[in-house]
Amino acid sequence: MAPFLRMQGITKRFPGVVANRDVDLEVDRGEIRGLLGENGAGKSTLVKILYGLFHPDEGTIEIDGKPVRIRSPRHAVDLGIGMVHQHFMLVPTMTVAENVALGLRENHSPFSRLPAVARRVRELSQRYGLDVDPDDLVEDLSVGLQQRVEILKLLYRGAELLVLDEPTAVLTPQEWHELAQTLRDLADHGKAVIFISHKLDEQLEASDWCTVLRDGAVVGTVHTDDVDKADLARMMVGRDVVLRVARESLPPGEPVIEVSSLRLESKDGRTVLDDVSFEIREREILGVAGIDGNGQRELVEVIAGVHQPSSGTIRVCGRDEPRLTPQRFHRHGGAIIPEDRHRTGVALDLTITDNLMLKDFRRLPFARRGITAVSPIREHCEHLVAEFDVRTPGTSVIMRQLSGGNQQRSVVARELCGEPTLLIAAQPTRGLDVGAMEFVYDRLLDHRKRGGATLLVSTELDEILSLSDRIAVIVGGRFVRILDPDDADDETLGLLMGGAEIAPG
Repeated sequence: MAPFLRMQGITKRFPGVVANRDVDLEVDRGEIRGLLGENGAGKSTLVKILYGLFHPDEGTIEIDGKPVRIRSPRHAVDLGIGMVHQHFMLVPTMTVAENVALGLRENHSPFSRLPAVARRVRELSQRYGLDVDPDDLVEDLSVGLQQRVEILKLLYRGAELLVLDEPTAVLTPQEWHELAQTLRDLADHGKAVIFISHKLDEQLEASDWCTVLRDGAVVGTVHTDDVDKADLARMMVGRDVVLRVARESLPPGEPVIEVSSLRLESKDGRTVLDDVSFEIREREILGVAGIDGNGQRELVEVIAGVHQPSSGTIRVCGRDEPRLTPQRFHRHGGAIIPEDRHRTGVALDLTITDNLMLKDFRRLPFARRGITAVSPIREHCEHLVAEFDVRTPGTSVIMRQLSGGNQQRSVVARELCGEPTLLIAAQPTRGLDVGAMEFVYDRLLDHRKRGGATLLVSTELDEILSLSDRIAVIVGGRFVRILDPDDADDETLGLLMGGAEIAPG
């Protein structure tokens, strides 16, 4: 029998870049196929071609042995291809059934058939073990259940091939294991699955076969029973990669930041941060672990001076800061690697030089009496590009043209080049491959060794456990526990993040 999906010789070119080069990919019914590669390796381009968002310059696609030219996402759905995006496409104030009904092609309003939709959703939920009630409001569901709703939407529309693009970024470890079981159940019912994730543990747990891309081309396809994390990392990057960093034991120094009873209310009166207290000393990393949306972003913005707390105190380098601003944060030696590099980390339509100089273009030796000094700026930026291994033809390249990993290296270079006293690293490796993650980890530990204090906010538990001297778990805007890394593991942190009560020790 022909595989459900066969892509042969797929090539896609963009100006100056070959995103996919002669790529072959086959996926059978009943199979979970992992797709792995560094940032910029061509994974996203390949699945966008499969979903009808791009059209290949060369190559063929067959569905169930029949040649097709996928014209659009709607055409892809008609062919039995569905995609679960990293960011959910759900309306929180609607029920599960109403969300499933949205977008259905009907001669009349899809909402007029809600009872039938709800019955079908309940049937699909039971058949595939998804445990979703069609009458529940989406906003009342956990993140893991919302992801199941996305899968139900595809199943309702007749998907035979489900493509999941980095689906685990917002899941606890327990929710991830449940998703892995869901994918296995789907495969056991004859569905084909493409699972894209840069997390090697997840590929080994979920996938039957894993296809690895590098520089737009397939470097190999392996059965996951026959390889380990080091093998996959080597295929991805082309060299051995340190998968777990060794954090040197260092004596903490003087307090750099002291936060006491911090509280923040939103404009509508909700309590976003509630009685948050902590300190970070020199040569110390405080990791903050939590599911996205539990106050991490607001905590970062308060510490960086973007928002003023409703109550509580902040001391920086021994000085009370009753009204901290971004300018005062910077003057205290503060730096920030923001969680969303595209929204707040880089200016995509400016050059690498412009982005590297965003904080320092007014100061000596880069400007004198308001006049830009071209040579010092060029030398400084070329030095940063070399030191932080930003892979680019030159510093005049537009930031948008770099891969996500190289954009992040640029942000890290800008924020760490001045040896800050206090660094806020918010989701510093989100969406990065193992090679880029290794680089960021080395830089964070180097900052610690030089005497800097770091507030590390991350949903990656391996990252938190590897880098942190102490770990704070945040739930609903509160620090529910601060632990020593030796007393924590993935399961304990995941349970605490999910709101479980666990006795200390």
